[in-house]
Amino acid sequence: MKIYISLDMEGVAGTFDWKQEKEDRSMVRKYMSAQLEWVLEGINESAANEQVEEILIADSHSGGDSIPYEFTGLDERIQLISGGPRANYMMAGLDGTYDIAFLTGYHGGGGTLYGVMDHTYTSCFHKISFQGQAMSEALVNSAFAGYHAVPVGLVIGDEALGKELQRPEQLPWVRYVTTKTGLGRFSAKSRPMGAVRRETIQAVKAVLAADIKRLPLYRFEAPIRLEIEFQTTVMADVAALIPGVRRLDGRTVELVSDDYAVLFNAYSLIARVAGTVNG
Repeated sequence: MKIYISLDMEGVAGTFDWKQEKEDRSMVRKYMSAQLEWVLEGINESAANEQVEEILIADSHSGGDSIPYEFTGLDERIQLISGGPRANYMMAGLDGTYDIAFLTGYHGGGGTLYGVMDHTYTSCFHKISFQGQAMSEALVNSAFAGYHAVPVGLVIGDEALGKELQRPEQLPWVRYVTTKTGLGRFSAKSRPMGAVRRETIQAVKAVLAADIKRLPLYRFEAPIRLEIEFQTTVMADVAALIPGVRRLDGRTVELVSDDYAVLFNAYSLIARVAGTVNG
C-alpha cells in the first residue's frame, strides 16, 4: 500500500494569521510537523501498517519548505517533496500507483464564512469554479487525485472546510478531523492538541481499516470548464494573455480542456502570473 499526504498550513491547529510565519516561523513549522506526526502515529497503529510500503509527503504550503528533511528519519517509508515551482504543485508526485490520499492542514476556499485565512491557492482569486461549482483547494486537489483514480479518505482542517465538504456534491464520505473554529479570517479557537492528536490517530486507523477500493472518486467528466474570477481587472488583463484563456468579463476568464491535469497546472500558472500585478 502507498499513502500520499498533501500538507498545507492554514488548517493546522494553532495557526490563525500569515503574520505568524514572519514573526515566529519556527513555531508554525513545529505545529505543521506535529500534525504530520499524529498522522504517522495513526498509520503505525493501524491494522494495515505492515502493508504500507511508502508514505509520500508533499510539503505544499507556499514555497514547500516547512517540513525539515529530518522528518523522514521518523519512518524509513517516508519520502518528502519540497520546494517549487513544480508540476502538480500541492499534489506533486501523485500518480495512479498510490492507494489513498490524505489532505492535512487544509482550509475553506475564498469567501468561506469563518474560514481561517480563507483563500483558494492565492488571494488574487475572488472565486474559482470547475463545471460551475465553486472550489476550495481540498476539492481542486481531490479532483486531481480522482483523475488518477486515487480516493481521498481523510481531510484535516478547520471547521468551515469540514462543513463545506459534507455537502452531497463535495466529499461527504471522507473522515474529517476538525482542528479549530474560525472566529474571523484572522482569528480562531484552536482545539486542544491532545484532542486533535487522538482524533487524527483514530481517523487514520478507521480509514485504513476500511475497504479503500470502495471509496468514491471525486472527479469531473470532460469537457471540463475552469472559470476564475479575479479580485481586480488588471489581474484578468494579464491572465487573458495566456494562450487558450478566454476573457468573459472585466474580472473573469475561462479555460476549457478534456484533460483535468492540463487545467490543474494551468490554474497554478495563472495564479503565479496574476500575482505579479497590483491594482
